[in-house]
Amino acid sequence: MKIREATSYRIAELCKQKHLNGYVVCSRVGMPASTYCCIMSGVSRNPSIVNINRIASGLGITIREFYNSDIFDHLDED
Repeated sequence: MKIREATSYRIAELCKQKHLNGYVVCSRVGMPASTYCCIMSGVSRNPSIVNINRIASGLGITIREFYNSDIFDHLDED
């Protein structure tokens, strides 16, 4: 799995756990929905750490908690 795929998978996983959708996450942090959609669809090949941190904040977690997942242990190179 590539990093962008793992990132979107992790966001979806956390949204499901917290019973949130992308609209709620974006509105909590003032992120354009288009940015969120590009990250989730894989259009954004290299999502910035700033945007990942904003999404984590919208999910009510830290960036450390975001990346605390086995999914990031074995990534393919792009």
